[in-house]
Amino acid sequence: MKSLLSSLLHLFYPHTCDGCGIELTNTEHILCLRCHKRLPFTGYQLLQDNPVEKIFWGRVNVRHAMATCYYRKNAFLQQLIYQFKYKQREDIASYFGRLMGHTLRQSSWLYEIDAILPVPMHPSKIRQRGYNQAMVLASGVAVATEKTLSDGILVRHLQTASQTNKGRLSRWQNVSDSFSLQLNTDLKGKHLLLIDDVITTGATLEACSRLLISAGAAVSICALAFARH
Repeated sequence: MKSLLSSLLHLFYPHTCDGCGIELTNTEHILCLRCHKRLPFTGYQLLQDNPVEKIFWGRVNVRHAMATCYYRKNAFLQQLIYQFKYKQREDIASYFGRLMGHTLRQSSWLYEIDAILPVPMHPSKIRQRGYNQAMVLASGVAVATEKTLSDGILVRHLQTASQTNKGRLSRWQNVSDSFSLQLNTDLKGKHLLLIDDVITTGATLEACSRLLISAGAAVSICALAFARH
């Protein structure tokens, strides 16, 4: 109910907080200071061998991995992610992309990154949603970190069924052959940062990372949120 009220308030009064609905000050955008402080930050940008990195141990050799926030069901962050994924709130995705970038600036390894890549979306889904939310997040990260944004290196050529309610093996089988690399792409010696919205089992990011590594790149990962089990 609170999320619905906030959405209605934003429709008629666009300078209201998308978390609680109060009027924003001139220095606030998307979230008021109180709601910003309510975000469930992980602190993983400062922690080596953090739980997100451990997801990929023994599966694919990523250099670094992190998520900015924890993903909790029925929490207000979940509602905000829903807004930018399904309700055309590109401005919310842009806000969180910049937040991810500012968080990454606290890490000890950002200097290693040569370029930022979004996890690609199938063209049919882009037409349905209006944009790829991972691309909007990646654009915000690139602005905040002053790193190069590279789109089109990874291509999603198969549209798979929803990953919701699938286990780790089912998710991997669902996406393992869904991606390909753009032809004549030279990635040798490049360190690429993959961007996605939510990490659950890591199957999609694993599939993308395997392709990039097979082409000679090093890969690190950053997501907005991490769904702990």
